[in-house]
Amino acid sequence: MYQLEQEADADWWEVEALYDLCFAPGRTALSSYRLRDGVAPVRPLCLVLREDGVLAAVIRYWPVRVAGQRVLLLGPIAVHPTRQAEGLGGLLMHESLAEARKLGWERVLLVGDAPYYGRFGFAKLPDVVMPPPTNPDRVLGLELIPGAWDGVRGEVTKTAT
Repeated sequence: MYQLEQEADADWWEVEALYDLCFAPGRTALSSYRLRDGVAPVRPLCLVLREDGVLAAVIRYWPVRVAGQRVLLLGPIAVHPTRQAEGLGGLLMHESLAEARKLGWERVLLVGDAPYYGRFGFAKLPDVVMPPPTNPDRVLGLELIPGAWDGVRGEVTKTAT
């Protein structure tokens, strides 16, 4: 039986170990991590998925700004290698995005693979610029309310703490 819960402070080391397992060394040097450094995550959207107490998947969100507008930065999301292709990432995406809508967020940004994230409604944001080095083809966005990305363009900046 799966347990979906908000990430707790006590989960931090276990979650970080899963990210280390799933991503290449040096992941924290990526531009998206610079936007997160020293900024508190959006706690109600940071979720852990466990089966019988064992961590299977995680997702985190962070506040950023684009053209002065509040934006959710999704990521990282990770599924344990032994649990991939079971739909756990999709479950986390659907649950967390539904909660983000309830909390009043309007738009979501991520850096990722368009074919994967496109199935959740994400599309390339040609006028939104992540700090370098980021491949602009991987800068994707989702509107949680229609028109939320209209006129929102420019550099992604760190939210003041």
